[in-house]
Amino acid sequence: MNTVGEGKFRVWLQCEGVGNDLVYILGGGQRSHIGSVVMKIPQKEVIIMKLEGHYDHEVLIPIAEAAAQKYHKKVVALGGIHIDNASKEEIEQLVSNCKELIKCI
Repeated sequence: MNTVGEGKFRVWLQCEGVGNDLVYILGGGQRSHIGSVVMKIPQKEVIIMKLEGHYDHEVLIPIAEAAAQKYHKKVVALGGIHIDNASKEEIEQLVSNCKELIKCI
């Protein structure tokens, strides 16, 4: 498991192999949850499932795309990050930390 940030800005990314495919689980903030699921198959469009009011797909898409491109495998990225009453600046910090996690793929 890879982590970036501290306190309520800490995010983590875990990878599991499922046969020849990969599953990435993203969590962090004050409460991890499943807000979105993203699937990326090499040379195909991204498939997105998201719960109403959740925008976790915005940080999961780059994770799935990076892993599919690097490993040439089907990838599912799922999870979510939550901070109560998050300000725009707090959301930007979480997004930035998630982008840092992509370097660990």
